[in-house]
Amino acid sequence: MTSKLKAQLAPLPWTELLAYWLLSFGSHLYSFYHLYRFSKDHEAGLEREFQLEKGLLKGFKRDLSDFEWSFWTEWAKKSLLWTLIGHGAISRLTSIFYPQLKVPALTVYGLLAASSVLGIQGVCVLLVHLSITFSVAHLRKPALSWACSLLLLSTLHIEPLQVILRGWYKAEEEYYLLLFSIAVCGLRFISFSLEHCWCPLDCGGVVQLCWLFSYTFYHPFFYNGPIITYRDYVEKMQRPAEGSDRDESAFIYLVLRSGRIILWWSIAEYMIHVMYMHSIQSNETYLEILPPWALGGLALALVQFFHVKYLVLFGVPSMLATLDKLVPPKLPRCVSIMYSFIGMWRHFDEGLYRWLIRYIYVPLGGSRRGLLCKIISTGLAFGFVCLWHGGHDYLQYWALMNWAGVLVENGLKSLLTSSFINSIVEQKFSGAMKRRSIALLSSFSTAMLILSNLVFLGGNHVGRIFWKRVFIQGWSTIAPPMLAFLYCFAQIGLERTSHPP
Repeated sequence: MTSKLKAQLAPLPWTELLAYWLLSFGSHLYSFYHLYRFSKDHEAGLEREFQLEKGLLKGFKRDLSDFEWSFWTEWAKKSLLWTLIGHGAISRLTSIFYPQLKVPALTVYGLLAASSVLGIQGVCVLLVHLSITFSVAHLRKPALSWACSLLLLSTLHIEPLQVILRGWYKAEEEYYLLLFSIAVCGLRFISFSLEHCWCPLDCGGVVQLCWLFSYTFYHPFFYNGPIITYRDYVEKMQRPAEGSDRDESAFIYLVLRSGRIILWWSIAEYMIHVMYMHSIQSNETYLEILPPWALGGLALALVQFFHVKYLVLFGVPSMLATLDKLVPPKLPRCVSIMYSFIGMWRHFDEGLYRWLIRYIYVPLGGSRRGLLCKIISTGLAFGFVCLWHGGHDYLQYWALMNWAGVLVENGLKSLLTSSFINSIVEQKFSGAMKRRSIALLSSFSTAMLILSNLVFLGGNHVGRIFWKRVFIQGWSTIAPPMLAFLYCFAQIGLERTSHPP
């Protein structure tokens, strides 16, 4: 939504807003209740077919079908939580006693921590990628740097290399951790290469290499992000250390943010104890027989769990980065008040969004060189995200849906803000009616946004069955009330846009 459109959002009566809040909150709870009932009714079958283990809560099972949550939870128990605590301790000690050694100390610690988990072979793979990136970047040819980076990322999908990498580790999880590390570091290598091509640093090659090491092996962001650019990282790390008069405020921030992260973790764990949404989405039979309210609850539970999960996964490293005086991207915004594809991309993973804008969209021309260039730039940005996530067929559909959604929203925005349409709207509609019209259009956009997220989270079969049950079989029974509730969600989202925190 443009700043002009934001300014045009009129306030609504408080009674109307209260009704939207009650309907939104109530629909979440009621649909979750139906999903809970379905989960308990089919618990025995789900336990036989999927991974339901004894839960932390008495009388409940725990759904382990979400690979990402189970993967990072297990690694946190094994080592990552402790190495992150070690990073925080070293950062604090060096800030107090040897501020000038803070960056080198954190770099060495990050390298050692990575070696302890990935092994010497895994770190050597990253060092090879780093060396090639550093060498090619000094040629100062952006196209060549891009070609090199894409080639390095593509090695993750070469089967003979996969066999070799797998052979280094006893457990499959260790191999996946290496893949995740290489993929995330690949974004950092592209950032360094292009920044160096556009604006070569005045410092010598050794100093540049040291900063690249620091940027790559900064431990909180090493395995899973969030992403910050090389330029931002170096600028913030080069700032002179502040005095110790802020020790108390830093401690208060640490306690409050840790409390919030524990709360988010508790919510995520509670969700997979009472609603087995990840196991249900993996079975087409269950998706076909879900009652309508439970079907809506499944969609909301999947996207809400995804949101809470990344509040935890990004919350811990962002907290440590803030204590290191970095400025991490904002944490993901609640998906229930996302009412557009554009807003989803801007506010869910802000770091990745900024990265895509800076290194793909703007260099390719973006909106500065006409409509065709804008379409191509946007398409290539989504194409890269698809490739970076693995390029699977369901990711291709997801990327195409998001590309189409962004283009349609931009087209509608241009149409509605054109002088001809805008003059008609100004004459015929009050401010409140304009806002209600925007929310109505946004409800359709939100429906397609949720559908695309279901494809991303569950695969093509989930998106196909939801489309069939909601928009084909349930076009007159399920779709209208669903759009009505999404209209309420959109109104709350627009209210937040009008009055940001």
